[in-house]
Amino acid sequence: MRACGPVGVFWPTFIFLLVPGSNCRINFPFNMPPTFAGMSGRPLSLSISTVATMGFLLFGYDQGVMSGIISDPAFNNMFIATKGDNVMQATVTAVYEVGCLFGAIFALVFGELLGRRWMIISGAAVMIIGVIIQVTAMPASLPLLQFIFGRVITGIGNGMNTSTIPTYQAECSKTSNRGLLICIEGGVIAIGTMIAYWIDYGAHFGPPDLVWRFPIAFQIVFGIFIIVGMCYLPESPRYLIAHDRVDEGEKVLAALKKIEVDDHETQLEKNLVLDSIRASGAEKAKFRDLLTGGPSQHFRRMVVGSSAQVFQQISGCNAVIYYLPVLLEQSIGQSHNFALLIGGINMICYAIFATFSWFFVEKIGRRKLFLGGSYGQCAAMIIVFACLIPGDSQTAKGAVFGLFLYMCFFGATWLPLPWLYPAELSPIKTRSKANAISTCNNWLFNFTVVMITPVMIEHIGWGTYLFFAAWNAVFIPVIWFFYPETAGRSLEEIDLIFAKGYTQQMSYVRAAKELPRLAPDEIEEQARELGVLDENEKIEERIERDHPSDSAEFSAFMPSQL
Repeated sequence: MRACGPVGVFWPTFIFLLVPGSNCRINFPFNMPPTFAGMSGRPLSLSISTVATMGFLLFGYDQGVMSGIISDPAFNNMFIATKGDNVMQATVTAVYEVGCLFGAIFALVFGELLGRRWMIISGAAVMIIGVIIQVTAMPASLPLLQFIFGRVITGIGNGMNTSTIPTYQAECSKTSNRGLLICIEGGVIAIGTMIAYWIDYGAHFGPPDLVWRFPIAFQIVFGIFIIVGMCYLPESPRYLIAHDRVDEGEKVLAALKKIEVDDHETQLEKNLVLDSIRASGAEKAKFRDLLTGGPSQHFRRMVVGSSAQVFQQISGCNAVIYYLPVLLEQSIGQSHNFALLIGGINMICYAIFATFSWFFVEKIGRRKLFLGGSYGQCAAMIIVFACLIPGDSQTAKGAVFGLFLYMCFFGATWLPLPWLYPAELSPIKTRSKANAISTCNNWLFNFTVVMITPVMIEHIGWGTYLFFAAWNAVFIPVIWFFYPETAGRSLEEIDLIFAKGYTQQMSYVRAAKELPRLAPDEIEEQARELGVLDENEKIEERIERDHPSDSAEFSAFMPSQL
């Protein structure tokens, strides 16, 4: 979109000049702040956040929509191969994750070529195409093959969007509270999942085609909203400046701040972005840099960060999110209607508790939330399998409480933290590549868990929940001994934590506890002594500290799958 010209701002300016007693200087139309869709400043920022929110609502909706469909008689009668076949049900559900992985890889390879805006528009369009392929499956035309193909296409679009929208939002945002921003997006995902559960429940009472076609087709509403919204919103200013479209980037920066293009603040912002680009581009990191140790401890930080993503999946979260009605039907023996209702109520609890981290992620700290979530999830899974062992329906009702308890703890802790923690741990030089690896781990283990859960329920029953309880118990010592606290720390201080642990041969958890809060000049002095940062990294870290939205790696705080 082009900025509004003189005609579009003439009348507001003219009326302003007619106000009696006005001392303000005259602002001629051509000196007014640029606008996009008639918006600048806070309205423009809110519009960008709204479109980003819609993208995460869509992701959450995709996570939950198959939960109430996959075991429904109407769906199984249409796709005969899924009827009573847990392996086929798992395959139909899990292929979506494969598509998401391919979409994320596509965004990684072609993201800089297409730009943030067109990548988001393309991702939403691909999702809509995938949805159309799914809902147009007919009995006489290999419907299951067509449905699976559509699921993969939808996943590709989702992978493109969820890898790009956080970056776009971050590069257009002025917030410096990285923890809160990610936690809010995690909460929006939970809300999207809740919406999917209740739409599944409502559609269940309709005719057979409505039962599964409508919930899947409803995704188009989100996709159209994203496409239409992005058509009126600007490209990321940092992307424009990084690709030698500085004049366009200046206009976007000015519009976001609601100031003139030649204003000192706009020019300062532009120069900070240019400095950040020069600093980050001076030495391109290679994947082999992730294997290095020394004071920077690239390898250790990558492994610890990636482990959080893996742990999130093998804790059992998507086993519950994707298959809660199936779990209730097969493990507890409830009717499909009752299972859908309980699942919808559970997702309301999930969405409510997902907002818990908004208020406490900075106050309580990462380690305590990780540990508390692991204890709670482990206890919840123990309750589930213990109530299923006797095999009677009365005792099995206690397992419902366990599943509710699990989703409450997960929403409040392990839902957002694995996206925040790896980005905080990784140093500037390798952050984007370390995050790419951790995200790939998330998709791969997501696929694995979604694929094996129905098969495990069929063959080992309550042992499935014992499996997840055991994994949650394993997390506790790993977090206790290897996860240093990062809350309230600048990125430079986190670098010093690992340098201190390496040079003084101590636990990195202990180093985090012993390292005091440091002023900016103290941080630079210690970094110089320990040899943590080169000159370009020092420039970039300083920009991240003082002007976070202008930094080259601010987008790495954002979840690339979430």
